[in-house]
Amino acid sequence: MATVKRRSTVPYYAAAGTWVIYALLFPLYRVPHFLFVAVVSGVVFFIMNAVCGTVEVTVPDPPKKEESTGNPELDKMIKDGNLAISEMKRLNTSIKDEKISADIDRLEDLSAKIFAQVKSDPSKLPQIRKFMDYYLPTTLKLLNAYDRMGAQGVSGENIDATMQRVESMMGTIVTAFEKQLDMLFGSEAMDISADITVLENMMKREGLSEDTGELHAESGTAAAGQDDIKLEL
Repeated sequence: MATVKRRSTVPYYAAAGTWVIYALLFPLYRVPHFLFVAVVSGVVFFIMNAVCGTVEVTVPDPPKKEESTGNPELDKMIKDGNLAISEMKRLNTSIKDEKISADIDRLEDLSAKIFAQVKSDPSKLPQIRKFMDYYLPTTLKLLNAYDRMGAQGVSGENIDATMQRVESMMGTIVTAFEKQLDMLFGSEAMDISADITVLENMMKREGLSEDTGELHAESGTAAAGQDDIKLEL
């Protein structure tokens, strides 16, 4: 929100009101009558303009124009990601349960990091397609249902059972989001592992390493991270 100065509308209403009041109290059907009212309304306008001057009003900030990255799929991810994080913030404010609120905080943080990673390296977009198409919107759907049911202020078999299922599911969802973020570093982890192996072997050949055994790359863990996350809802 921004505060701007604008000319007050009071002088205009006062001038117009002068015509109305005069017409109600005095005759207004000859040219001299109109001239007299015009002069009086002008004086009223001048006085009220001097008194009121300008006023400060609060206006909403103009909407920020979203810059295109040149990649329609990446632009959609950024737009949908921003909307998802905004919805998480709204739900976090609405939901009063401290445990659920803490889980939403964690989901919001993880989501922002996921989007930042993909934005910096758009080649990772295919890795989060299922996350964007299913896991994220389904999570928001569950949290919205939890919020609506909790706002009813009543206890019932259906409401209580559903809310308990959502509460018990939140830990699994947080873990799934963590794994999704971790998988985005799979290729990088493999590259670093290979670099470490080459460095160790070179140091061994040059006699700069105390290790005399054979060195092997341990890339199995990093490679295994490329599988899709699994979240049973």
